This record gives sequence, C-alpha cells and structure tokens, in this order.
Amino acid sequence: MLEAYRDIAPQTTLDEIRALAEVLQGRTIQHINSTRSGGGVAEILRRFVPLTESLGIRARWDVISGPPEFYEVTKAFHNALQGGEADFAARDFDIYLACVKENAARLTLAGDVIVVHDPQPAYLLEYTRPDGAHAVWRCHIDVSRPHERVWRFLRRAVAKYEAAIFHVPQFAQDLPIPQLLIAPSIDPLSDKNRELTDAEVTAVTDRFGIDRRRPILVQVSRFDRFKDPLGVIAAYRLVRQTFDCQLVLAGGGADDDPEGAEVLAEVQAAAAGDPDVFVLELAADSHVAINALQRAATVVLQKSLREGFGLTVAEALWKGTPVVAGAVGGIPTQVFNGVNGFLVHSPEGAAFRLRYLLSHPKQARRMGSRGREHVRRNFLITRHLRDYLLLMITCLYGTKASGPLQLTGGTVEPAVR
Repeated sequence: MLEAYRDIAPQTTLDEIRALAEVLQGRTIQHINSTRSGGGVAEILRRFVPLTESLGIRARWDVISGPPEFYEVTKAFHNALQGGEADFAARDFDIYLACVKENAARLTLAGDVIVVHDPQPAYLLEYTRPDGAHAVWRCHIDVSRPHERVWRFLRRAVAKYEAAIFHVPQFAQDLPIPQLLIAPSIDPLSDKNRELTDAEVTAVTDRFGIDRRRPILVQVSRFDRFKDPLGVIAAYRLVRQTFDCQLVLAGGGADDDPEGAEVLAEVQAAAAGDPDVFVLELAADSHVAINALQRAATVVLQKSLREGFGLTVAEALWKGTPVVAGAVGGIPTQVFNGVNGFLVHSPEGAAFRLRYLLSHPKQARRMGSRGREHVRRNFLITRHLRDYLLLMITCLYGTKASGPLQLTGGTVEPAVR
C-alpha cells in the first residue's frame, strides 16, 4: 500500500517509514476511541489501520460503547475542555466512570503500544492495564483553556499514561509525563480526497441543485456550535450584498455527539427561506460528495470558535481551494494568513476576506496552489504514519529527551510551548 503514495508524498518520508517499519516487524499498535462513524478520529483510523498492517506491523482498532447518558456527559466534557461554560453534578462523573469500567471489563488490551483517543475512554487505565504494554493518551480537541474542574478530573487519568499527545504546542498542559506533538492527517487516496473528474463534481452539485456557474462558499463540518455555522450564515449574508453567491453547509453527526440534531435544527431555521443556502445533512459515508463539494467551492470556510485541528481545512487546501477559517486551535498551522487563505475572528472579518477572494480569482488560485503544497509536505497520512512509528520506537526503546516532546523530521525534539 505504501507504494501507492510514491508520486504524491515526499520521497524522504516514504524512505523513513520503510526504515522504521523494519525495526517494528511483528509489533502491535492498538487504538481505542468512542466511535467508528463520524468525526476526524474515526476517519483517520479507518485509513490508518490497514496502512500500518501493510508494513508488517499489527494494528487493532477497538471502540468503547455506552448508553445515551454517557455520551451526553462526554459531550459536555468535550465542550467544557474546549472552554465552554458547564455545570456538572457528582452523578455525571459517576455515569462516566461506571461506563468506562464496564468497557474495561469487556475490552482486550493487547498492543505493545496502546493509543487511547480523547476523553471518552481516558479512564480505562484506572481499571485495566496489561503487563508490559505502553499506553499513551491522544488528545484531538483544543484544551488550551479547559474548564478547571473537568480538566482536574481528566488529568488524574492522563497522568497515569506513559505520554500524552497533542496537536499543537499551545494545547500542552502541566503534566508529570512527556508530551508529544503529532498533527493529524488526510489520506490523499481516500474517496474524500482522491482526484475527481469535472463530470463527477458536476453530478454531485446537480444532485443538490447547486449552480456551478455562480460562486459557491462551502463549509463542511459536524453540526456543532463550536464550528459556528450560524456565524457562517451571517458572513454569507454580508457577502450577498455584493456578490450573487451560494452557501453550502454540509455535514452530519457522530455516534458520540448527541447535540448534532439540535444544532442542525438551529441552522435550518436560520437558513429558511433562502434558496441559495443549502443545508445538507450527509451520511457518514458521503465521502465522494464532500470531495466534490470542496472541489466545486470557490472558497471553503471553517469558521470555528474552538478547533482541535480542523481536518476539513487540510482537505480543502489539498484540492487547491483557498480557505477562510477561524484563527483557533490547529488551524493556524494549516492556514498562513494571506498566503494560502485567511484567518478571521468574526463573521464580519470572514465576509471581508470572502469578498477579497471573490474579487481576485487569480490570487485565490495562487493561494490554493500554495495550500496544496503545504498539505503535501506536512499533513498527509504518510507523515502521520512516520510519526506513529517513531512513537512506537520511543515507547519501546526509550528516549533521553524530557519535558514536552515533538516528533519532527524523523527525530524527537523538545517542543516550544
């Protein structure tokens, strides 16, 4: 499978992967998260696991489960850890711990290296830990300004891991364990990112009634308040005063996100009566449709208020589409303001930058081209795979580095906070 990336990913990255894989033959990496459907974590693992196995390294992917009240609590945790206001009762923590304990009794932890993703399964090590295994906690959300009570609760669990992994330096925390920086990635060969013909793109836009002859603004994301879909509609309405454009808000839910339906209803109400606003609730497997919408877009938005990383930004840039995005979380590592898109802080700021890109199509194309190259060098699945192989070697064979750590360029180096 690695050979398929020969003419896409940097050759040095592919060479490093082969060398690292030789050291790890027969070893096992196990991933544990809270859903197989919806969201960036599941999407990454779906492609990551078979690619890892193709190198002669065993890979497992296990998923915890729970009743609706468990996911209501963990969604509240998620919002609070990203800085949202929240009020928790003791019962909420009891619900969480009881469900994780049940999952610990059911799951088999069998990796040489075990990667536990996000807060939902974080307390697994409280109830089970196989002898000789190396367990690390992987955080995919923006915890730069977490709710103090929830972070204290989560920190007790995270401190028992061998290391914690974050996306960007500003997410690093005061922890008694090493911290690693590993950015997420997209797979350029997946249905969501592979090349499409113009006819394939038009077939999708025609299916939804979108007019490719007029400018198209697109935001692809879960229907989540932190993605600020209402702010996107407000920005679009400001742009409409000057440009005859269309807006597409495309997304869906995730099995572990009980708020999605409520936010979707709010977005539909805000868009009601405007035939040029398309609110598309897509199934989790609508990868080709999302690919086509991002390719049809004149500009892609990701106007997040909080964001762990924002894989939809990398997806759009890979397709050569300029991006206007919130200057939050991991987005500024992808969008360089004025180079491959623009970073904004408000609906008014987003509208200003959208008008600029619609007025300067040649500059927009140049920005899109720069964005594609930035993703090729930094955010493809091959770089991500190399970093995870380095993680395995670091866990299994040790490192003399201390403090927050960053995996960069095939080495382990101290990260700058």
